[in-house]
Amino acid sequence: QLQLVESGGGLAQPGGSLRLSCAASGFTLDDYAIGWFRQAPGKAREGVSCVTADSSNTNYADSVKGRFTISRDNAKNTVYLQMNSLKPEDTAVYYCATYRAVSSSYYYCGGLLFDYWGQGTQVTVSS
Repeated sequence: QLQLVESGGGLAQPGGSLRLSCAASGFTLDDYAIGWFRQAPGKAREGVSCVTADSSNTNYADSVKGRFTISRDNAKNTVYLQMNSLKPEDTAVYYCATYRAVSSSYYYCGGLLFDYWGQGTQVTVSS
């Protein structure tokens, strides 16, 4: 079964850090672009960051530039999102995603399409 599994979410204080992981099972992540998205209560899902399959290009939302870093470890079949200088407005469910042409509903990040999602991990930034 093909799966994306996020982990690493939790509670952080403003100014703190968290590292999210997106692990793949059933397929090799390094063949695919990977994106991180987030959705806060009552808000639309938005692209946070994404990286191409060959890691030649990364993209960040303006709201996280300079604070978040996306990276991939192909040996571990995992993509990471390092989140530093967290703000309360970063509070959301974070999802990793890729494109597998399985849905007519998709989101964009960095000009790339994403339509296959993990279950999400909650990030809460609060003092």
